[in-house]
Amino acid sequence: MSPKDTRKKNLGRGLDALLGGDTKKPSSGEGPAGSASKDPAALPIEHIRPGKYQPRRAFDDDEMKSLVASVRTNGILQPILVRPLTNRNDSFEIVAGERRWRAAQEAQLHEIPVIIRDMSDVEALEIALVENLQRQDLTPLEEAEGYQRLITEFRHTQDALAQSLGKSRSHVANMIRLLGLPQSVKKMLSRGDLSAGHARAILNAERPAEMAEQVSKRGLNVRQTEALVQAERIGPGTKKAARRPRAVAGKNPDTVSLERRLSESLGFNVTINEHGDGGEVVVRYASLEQLDDIIERLQS
Repeated sequence: MSPKDTRKKNLGRGLDALLGGDTKKPSSGEGPAGSASKDPAALPIEHIRPGKYQPRRAFDDDEMKSLVASVRTNGILQPILVRPLTNRNDSFEIVAGERRWRAAQEAQLHEIPVIIRDMSDVEALEIALVENLQRQDLTPLEEAEGYQRLITEFRHTQDALAQSLGKSRSHVANMIRLLGLPQSVKKMLSRGDLSAGHARAILNAERPAEMAEQVSKRGLNVRQTEALVQAERIGPGTKKAARRPRAVAGKNPDTVSLERRLSESLGFNVTINEHGDGGEVVVRYASLEQLDDIIERLQS
């Protein structure tokens, strides 16, 4: 297995797998006994800089206050992951653990435990994404921007990115699509007025900004939002025909009812064709984006 393949496998397994490789220790000595990560070292806090590939932009004030209180009482229990800065002596850049570093500053610690690893820019961004995704710390837009950055700056394909991060290709594609939302909708998403599921549904609307306001005011759930967008796209004159398959001569009424229920659940036309004791279920889509939506819903 090549080093690149090994790195992808480790990223899929999670951040812990990345901390078991070779590490470097500065001359300042070892970190405290009982630290959660393997072979930590201690670094002066002023020698550490925030990572330029940190995908997270917002840090919740209440969560930070709680973390600072914990650090004052217990110290840093899990070392942060850093890499050497090649253009600055005795300086290191955070790859994973910026919240703990910020909390240590607030708690006025002089040294913190770290794990030092040499890594490339692309590895630093991937690991920062993995750490935040595992802890569910990223907003949907921060996650989408991290994916887009890997694609544009490091020429990842969506398939390769999904494999290396342990995600489905449809998940990566749908998250990146959120970056195409109007700015007003992005702000609602960042504030938590809309979920990622709402936003994905609104992407298909003819007037997404107006649709987002309507969804927020009415307090609609994701399924209701999908139905509203679907009704807008097909128009009032064809809504009944598109959402409710017409009975076919000789088709079992129970089968027609099941087709109707599946169509309403998925938001796409579904046909069931019976062949003896078996048969097939056909879901119709008009674009690859709609196919991604169908796959995402079936996997959720």
